[in-house]
Parts: sequence; C-alpha cells; structure tokens
Amino acid sequence: MQDEDRDPIVAICLLAALSDGDRSPEEQAQFQRIAARLGSSTTTLTTRAHQGSLPLSDAVAQLHSPDARRTAYEMAASVAYADGLANAGEQAFLTELRRLLDLPNDGIDPVHREVESLALAPLAGPPSDPASGASRDAALDDLIRKQALLTGALELLPQNLASLAIIPLQMRLVYRIAGDYGHTLDTPQIKDLLGAMGIGAAAQVLDGLARRILGGLGRGLFGRTLGGVVGGTAGMATGAGVSFVTTYALGHAARQYYAQGRQLSREDLKALFLRFRSEGEALLPKFQEELHLQAQHLDIKRIVEMVRGT
Repeated sequence: MQDEDRDPIVAICLLAALSDGDRSPEEQAQFQRIAARLGSSTTTLTTRAHQGSLPLSDAVAQLHSPDARRTAYEMAASVAYADGLANAGEQAFLTELRRLLDLPNDGIDPVHREVESLALAPLAGPPSDPASGASRDAALDDLIRKQALLTGALELLPQNLASLAIIPLQMRLVYRIAGDYGHTLDTPQIKDLLGAMGIGAAAQVLDGLARRILGGLGRGLFGRTLGGVVGGTAGMATGAGVSFVTTYALGHAARQYYAQGRQLSREDLKALFLRFRSEGEALLPKFQEELHLQAQHLDIKRIVEMVRGT
C-alpha cells in the first residue's frame, strides 16, 4: 500500500461508520473527535467525509492499487459490522463501495464471513476458573486485568482482524461481570451500557484501524502484509494503551454499576468510567512490557476462534 492511499482509506472507513444513519450523539461526538485528530495528519478528506461533503466515488478514485482497494473494502466492512450485523444503510454503502472498487466476489465473500462471525460472537465465553478460595472481588480484579492486557496486546498484532476482536471481548467481559451479580444481559443492553460510558463499537474499530493505516503497520484480515513489524511504531503503542485503558475502565465501571444494583444514572456512569480511565492511564506504564511480551505469544487465529466459540 502506497503512502498516498492512506488518506482515502481512512476517509472511506469514516464514511462507512457514518453510513447507517442511526448514530447516537455520543457516537457522533466520537467520530468528530477522531476526524479532528486525523485531520491534523491527513488531508482534508477526513474532514469532508465527516461533514458529508465527500462523495464515496471521490475517495475511491484516489486509491492507487488493487491492494489498496482490497484493504479499503476490508476495513470499511470491519467498521460497518463493528456493532453487530450491518443494517440496511451499511449494506447499501458496502454494495456501492464494492461496485466502485470493482472487486471480484471470490475475494469479498470471505471478508463478510469473517466480520459477520465476529459480529455474531456469543456473549458467553469459556467458564472462568478463579483461584481456589479467591473472593469474587479478587477474581474479578484478575479477570479485568487479564482482559485489559489481552485487548491491549491485540492492538500490537499486525493483522487488522485483531482490532475487530476487541469489541466482542469487551462485551463478553461486561456479560461475565453482570452475571456474577445476578444479571443476565443481552447484546443490546450491553451496547447501551457501553454507549452510556461514551464507548462506541464502530468508533473504537475506526480509531484502531486508522492508527494502523497512518502508522504504516498492518496486514489484511487474512494476513497480507501492508508493512511494518509488530509493535514497531509509536502509533501502535498508543493503540495498545488506549485499548488497555478502555477495557480496564469498562470492567471496573461495570463492576461497580452492577454491584450497586444498576442504580447509577448515565451521567454518574460516565463519570465513573472517566475516573477508572484515569486510574488505568496511571497503571499503564507498569504493564507496557507485559503488553509487548503477551503480543509476541498471541495467536490471532486461536483468539478469533475462541471469540467465535469455535
């Protein structure tokens, strides 16, 4: 992928994120922050995409190679399926993108199978196995720490599919915590809880993929090299930190929310998340070496199979 392909790919991903027409105010604010930050390092394409003044055809026309076109579709599909199966607006966007990119069916169908399988990943993961005699608090502390490290380490892997696996892992964490306090949740309830904290699935995936593109590091969903090495850029290190801190804060905020019988308002829940996010940021330097060590031993295929329940 050439350097000049990065800006249009990021813009296409942002257009995919905005294509469903049903984003909450919190998600819109997230997209605006992402667009503003990316605008400082890219052309005006990202700003135009967020403002609705960039036709998809214009962004596609600026791609320079078959590999860049394939990458653009893979990443756009990942964003569209980030918070579940793509709705009518997202499907229409992907259909039009596919037409403009002139991609063959045999190269696109596997992409949809992968992203759909993660979008439909079961909430109930493998049963936990806390240390014998450990209290629930200690067991949950350990669970949250391990999941924060895992999601952070996934950001250090070159495969783009690694970023897409983070969302179901976070949702599974909330499901497990709620279950420990006697609550059975479904996917919409968990998404609503994450939204109350200011965490949007599509925004998370978009942010992670954009860091990969602009950092020059990544591989396609199926391992095609786009350049770079594991953990080799400051951007990827930042991504690992963001995912670690977000998962840490999400876990501890959800734990306190359910421990208090779901009595917190949305404002209080958001404030709680921000407090734990600050705590996670303070802890991050302590875990940076462990994040990199864990990334060196992660098998993305095994992680994805575990998330999908296969």
